[in-house]
Amino acid sequence: MDMQTFMQSPELMGSTFAGESWEAWRAVWAGAFALPMEHERRQIFDKLAGNRIPPKQRVRELWIVAGRRSAKTHNAAAAAVYLASVGAEMDGLLDKLSPGERGVICLLAVDRQQAKVALGYIRAMFESSPMLSGLVDKIAPEAIHLNNRVSIEVSTNNYRSIRGRTLLAVLMDECAFYASDSSANPDVETYRAAVPGLATTGGMVIGFSSPYSRTGLLYSKFRKHYGKAGDVLVVQGGTADFNPTLDPRVIEDALQDDPEAARAEWLGQFREDVEGFITRDTVEQSTRAKPLELPYNSKYRYFAFTDPAGGGSSKNADEFTVAIGHKEDNRVIVDLVRGKKGVPAAIVGEYAELLKSYSVRSVNLDRYGGSVFADEFKRHGIAAEHSPQSRSELYQNALPLLNSGRVEFPPCDRLLNQMMSLERRTARSGRITIDHPPNGHDDRCNSALGMVALNGHYSGIFDYSRIL
Repeated sequence: MDMQTFMQSPELMGSTFAGESWEAWRAVWAGAFALPMEHERRQIFDKLAGNRIPPKQRVRELWIVAGRRSAKTHNAAAAAVYLASVGAEMDGLLDKLSPGERGVICLLAVDRQQAKVALGYIRAMFESSPMLSGLVDKIAPEAIHLNNRVSIEVSTNNYRSIRGRTLLAVLMDECAFYASDSSANPDVETYRAAVPGLATTGGMVIGFSSPYSRTGLLYSKFRKHYGKAGDVLVVQGGTADFNPTLDPRVIEDALQDDPEAARAEWLGQFREDVEGFITRDTVEQSTRAKPLELPYNSKYRYFAFTDPAGGGSSKNADEFTVAIGHKEDNRVIVDLVRGKKGVPAAIVGEYAELLKSYSVRSVNLDRYGGSVFADEFKRHGIAAEHSPQSRSELYQNALPLLNSGRVEFPPCDRLLNQMMSLERRTARSGRITIDHPPNGHDDRCNSALGMVALNGHYSGIFDYSRIL
């Protein structure tokens, strides 16, 4: 039984994928698994695939660029169920397993909430079908183990979690929005980690996502393979293509409110108003090999900047961060950057002692830090003044120093990854903002670049009057 028949089978999928509104997805799956297509379905495939020649055999990789509310996660769940059950046998994946070995279908979501949604779809598909439910051996909090030696595991994107596994397929849901403080390119790292695990089984990589900027894994695959023959299939379509039941007024209103964002979110087009801010080469050339923190030296005058916006204890909360640095030989040296989560008042006390150990008696606060933090620092004998510049202005003002090689950063991976992930966005008015990507963080980056910008300004290294 092929993927197309599987999804339309009442005994397996019920009425979930019944009806004409799913025709675009049928065309995609027919192309990916090299299934025959009648004339109308072939026309849909041609439109979505850039008029490329349909694959002659099941593709090695499938990348789906689609607008919001296109049922991407629902289809990712269905693909996982198919590949773990009927598809594992049809594709000969089970024959690739050694005795006692268990194959894994990984579905990686952009965050924990989306992972729960995906697992909910998968679980419902098994439970609602008497035929599929008979395959279930055990249901775990983040996995479903089948009695055919295949497991479906659903988690947030983490390249470390799939290393060393015998992978039968990796499905990357909303891969254009993966974010991680441990990597500046989590989508690429995840993909690279998946490829060796699929090498022995010949399993598939399937990426589903709304598009974002013209960077990253999804855009790279689109640019290289869209409309071109080969064993990598890339399809692109708007929400109306994949989900014609959506009220078109929703899309029309979005296009009027914010055309650039709406073209990405609803029309499936990569954004032209978002680009990278600091290059990897610039960051790497500005980073010392060691140590992570430089000790106090009485010959220098030290400066500090803090971003107290975070401090919460949840996993996704921002950190309460601080950076300390000094001027040396016409350069700004970032001696240390620290970040903590927890009770803000306790963190202020700890940072106040750290500042005093570097003979720092005043600190600049992020512009939106609030007066409560300034008062708290004052209580510990540290004068605190809010930055005269916004975060975007600080980032822009620090960039000339970085590009001219007059900044040294500590080898802090989280800091470096945050800097490399910064994005420059241009509004319709022409106003430029620099910020972290969706689902990302820039707390350590804010403290470090804030200290660099203000230290460079006050130390006479750079005349910001020329660009302000």
